[in-house]
Amino acid sequence: MPLIPITRSISIDSDELEESFTRSSGPGGQHVNTTDSAVLLRFDVANSPNLPEAVKNRLAALAGSRLTRDGVLVLRSEGARSQLLNRQEVRERLIALIRDATIAPKRRKVTKPSRAAKAKRMDGKAKRATVKSLRGKVSD
Repeated sequence: MPLIPITRSISIDSDELEESFTRSSGPGGQHVNTTDSAVLLRFDVANSPNLPEAVKNRLAALAGSRLTRDGVLVLRSEGARSQLLNRQEVRERLIALIRDATIAPKRRKVTKPSRAAKAKRMDGKAKRATVKSLRGKVSD
């Protein structure tokens, strides 16, 4: 059971990953019709014992439509003609996605505009109003 390092504190077991291989779509000649070079990687986010609950929730939000109703993340790679390169690429994408999910968003600090900023805004509105009021019809 080799571990795949994600961050210093988080590693996932390679047994948690389920890979299946299919034929790639698109051009490529006769070789494409005979080899299963596309990789479909499935990772059960909901039942992973190695991910903290907060990371699971953020990962679910980041994954979007790539996450099934059962909480399984499905990633597909078919860019390379080699199965080995596609396996590496899809694993790197999974690791990058989990790393992004480990970053907690910063809390927004509630701020108020300063008195000077409010005054500047009101002055700008007043100037604009006078410009618009002077655009009326010219009387002879």
